[in-house]
Amino acid sequence: MTTIQLQRRLPVMPPQERLALERRARLLAWGGNAWHVVEFGVAIVAGILAASPALIGFSLDSLIELAAGFVIVWLYRLRSGDADERRAQQLVAGSYFLLVAFILVESSYTLAGGHHPDTSWVGIGLAAFTALTMPLLALAKRRVGHRLSSSATVSEAAQNQICAYLSLALLAGLLANALAGWWWADPAAALVIAAVAAKEGVDSWRGESCDCC
Repeated sequence: MTTIQLQRRLPVMPPQERLALERRARLLAWGGNAWHVVEFGVAIVAGILAASPALIGFSLDSLIELAAGFVIVWLYRLRSGDADERRAQQLVAGSYFLLVAFILVESSYTLAGGHHPDTSWVGIGLAAFTALTMPLLALAKRRVGHRLSSSATVSEAAQNQICAYLSLALLAGLLANALAGWWWADPAAALVIAAVAAKEGVDSWRGESCDCC
């Protein structure tokens, strides 16, 4: 949904109410970023120890969400215009494309070489927790974004919802590897993450934002 579409749906609000909403948006962004730092640290360590492409890809997605959160803080602090918002969306899109390239190479190498990722119960716990909590954060950000008529905030909320979807894919892959010995489920889950990240990257580059979260 574009900024113009949001503006048509929402009335002009009093300045004090808008300032309060902007503070809430910044607090939600900072809170989400604090979790993404923890999420990245746990996922990257667990991924390296288990040689898991899915966990490593998930950790890199956490960095992308961290960058998106800082974009929101920057926009509201500097009161940037549409040109700055557009530039920020394209930078985020570029980081998604890097993520996709890494996952494709790593997962293809794992599948072709028959390398078996180890079981990671830490990764399973992380994926389960994230799948439960990210939709709540996304919903809160989305509500604030609509009230502020901010497509950037709505788009960042969509990234948190996508994180929940990725957590479900990660959880399925890690559990299949741990319980059934389906080692290929781990890199297969990573390819699902890559597909979702590619779509989000294309949407961000085009200046589109998901309104589904």
